[in-house]
Amino acid sequence: MTLDIGFLLFPDVQQLDLTGPYEVFASLPGTRLHLAAERPGPVIASTGLTLAPTVTFADCPALDVLCVPGGRGVDALLTHAPTLAFVRAQAAQARLVTSVCTGALVLGAAGLLRGRRATTHWGVHDLLPAFGAIPTQGRLVRDGNLVTGGGVTAGIDFALALAVELVGPVEAEAAGLALEYAPAPPFGSGRPEHASAPVLAAARARLAPGRRAREAILAEIARHDPHSDARG
Repeated sequence: MTLDIGFLLFPDVQQLDLTGPYEVFASLPGTRLHLAAERPGPVIASTGLTLAPTVTFADCPALDVLCVPGGRGVDALLTHAPTLAFVRAQAAQARLVTSVCTGALVLGAAGLLRGRRATTHWGVHDLLPAFGAIPTQGRLVRDGNLVTGGGVTAGIDFALALAVELVGPVEAEAAGLALEYAPAPPFGSGRPEHASAPVLAAARARLAPGRRAREAILAEIARHDPHSDARG
């Protein structure tokens, strides 16, 4: 049986959010991967890498696994009706509904996080309650068929953990071994609680413009929809 695994593709996607788990899933037997965009044509990631959709929203097959990556392009999707409709429609029948990094905010905007435990990038983790989610710390958080991954590089861990469920531990571990996934970071500041004050301040400064933009979007959503969980 072939598993159809689909990634939402959009301008200014954080490419590693997508390509990290894509590489893992592509290494598994019996999988067919799809990059789903609203329309045909090249898509430029936030760091300039050009990606090409394989399907559009209209011709995407029913997915066994839906994965929504993050990136600064997420901001435009939070109020983009065609994208949110596509995500809701696929999620309604998918075996697993998943996200990496700020892709969780898109699931939230689609109404899929209400009352459910979820995680996202540490820089916007506290925004999850605006979507009715229960913010939960973790590199990977599961609540039923909802699986959310932490920031960027967590996508590889996320995909390997799901691989165990999808194809079994031997094939999953074989994929990890073939990719030589044996992280040994040169410094231990990959989480805010482990970073020095200057490093944390520098990272927060980098993330500040995106943070302000998302707060403004959530405030606007709440202003137009009094029943929304969004509070900015």
